[in-house]
Amino acid sequence: MMIICRYLRRGMSTSTRATRRSWWDHVTPASKDPINGVTEAFLADPCPYKINLGVGAYRDDEGKPVVLQCVREAEGKTAATNFLESTSTAVSSKLVEESAKLVYGEDSDIIKEGRFAGIQALSGTGACRLFAEFQKRFYPDSRIYLPDPTWSNHHNIWRDAHVPQRTFHYYHPDSKGLNFVALMDDVKNAPDGSFFLLHPCAHNPTGVDPSDEQWQEISSLFKVKNHFPFFDMAYQGFASGDLEKDAQAIRIFLEDGHLIGCAQSFAKNMGLYGHRVGCLSVLCNDKIQAVAIKSQLQQIASSMYGSPPIHGISLVSKILSDPDIKAIWLKEVKVMATRVQRMRANLREALEKLGSPLNWQHITNQVGVFCFSGLTPDEVDRLAKEFHIYMTHDGRISMAGVTTKNVDYLANAIHEVTAIDQDAKIFFNINA
Repeated sequence: MMIICRYLRRGMSTSTRATRRSWWDHVTPASKDPINGVTEAFLADPCPYKINLGVGAYRDDEGKPVVLQCVREAEGKTAATNFLESTSTAVSSKLVEESAKLVYGEDSDIIKEGRFAGIQALSGTGACRLFAEFQKRFYPDSRIYLPDPTWSNHHNIWRDAHVPQRTFHYYHPDSKGLNFVALMDDVKNAPDGSFFLLHPCAHNPTGVDPSDEQWQEISSLFKVKNHFPFFDMAYQGFASGDLEKDAQAIRIFLEDGHLIGCAQSFAKNMGLYGHRVGCLSVLCNDKIQAVAIKSQLQQIASSMYGSPPIHGISLVSKILSDPDIKAIWLKEVKVMATRVQRMRANLREALEKLGSPLNWQHITNQVGVFCFSGLTPDEVDRLAKEFHIYMTHDGRISMAGVTTKNVDYLANAIHEVTAIDQDAKIFFNINA
């Protein structure tokens, strides 16, 4: 009898192994994030003079990450704090309030009257993701209009929230500036009551921002069409060096009476990329509505990640709420923006001195961390293979990666790859 039982068990075990389902055989590798792919290629390159122009985080003139003095000051003042559960709500509330002041104004009636729903988020990415889920939940048949081009992850965020996407014209490849006429046409032709994502300053990836007058026209048309503007503010301070000036687009929409949404990130302008500190705010008709919307946002966040880590929130809250530390931060933002602006001027000047037949005015016309260079994918590949210079295939240059030491080398490399292409075009035209 025991022999029979052992035989049956052995037979069942063999049968189970033979029919066991292979749960994950159908899973294939995800496509690489374009920015992470640039970094991986850069790190694998042993060349000592390689340059990484892919990452959109600030670097000093030695190409090194920076711990800002304001962060060190905040660390010192929060070091003795017990990061307990009981302190989390108070700290996060302070973060939301101070973040809102940066966007809507220190003395804004919106803040005084509590007419906004705000929640701390996992940087700007998390803030966008929360809003995408909120949009899907309460406007399930809506779509999101994204500028063409935009930060690549915007497409992933709204896709994963199952919100259909459309694009609207933004960048003009010939002028390397704003395609304003086409933009306005797309806004006009979109169905009434559509959701639009806008970059209020330092547009990623193009560095092209509308003028104040153009923002006023955009806001007026949004009002006529009853569109909802959602702003992703990832680089406040980097366009002009002035946080108030960089919030001007949002202030224009406020003056026109729009209810807006806004995602904020402190990863870049405080050098806290690894802490993932951000904020999402949605303007409301009144305080009662704000309470309701905040509760919904909190519920969405709770099912995603509960609550973000407290340490980064404490640092940002301290920097924004302590007048002395905030003053240090504002000066440091100006220093960072000024260095990027100086590198723009140096790169353009170096290219022009080399006698390039191309027009490089867009390098200094564009603003913020990124320059949409106009380089082709083939030219980008040549820069990587022959000169060990790495950037995304769309030709986006992170100006934070340009330094006093490497700017001439970069200019020579760009001149080399673009000059060959120009010679080829001339030869083709002659023989056509």
